Amino acid sequence: MASGVGSTEVDFGAWPGSNEASVAVTGQTGITGATPVEAWIMAEATSDHTLQDHTYAARFLSLTVGAPSGEAFTIYARSEHKLQGKFAVRFVWAD
Repeated sequence: MASGVGSTEVDFGAWPGSNEASVAVTGQTGITGATPVEAWIMAEATSDHTLQDHTYAARFLSLTVGAPSGEAFTIYARSEHKLQGKFAVRFVWAD
């Protein structure tokens, strides 16, 4: 069963954008350095991208989660193409 669930946005910035972006997720009480964390793109709109954009986003970018430290972890996003703007990301972790 999941101990923590949530959502955030990863921001590739304004035009011309970037190939890499990251977001720190804080306030995750109970998470430890050995806790497995998973992140994925949801088909939902942000202020910069439509639901349809998110439907195809997983084809263009990949997500990696750094090991938790304290009550936080970092989600890293990378793409072979320069992307711009914010993409919605969901996460879950379980101890």
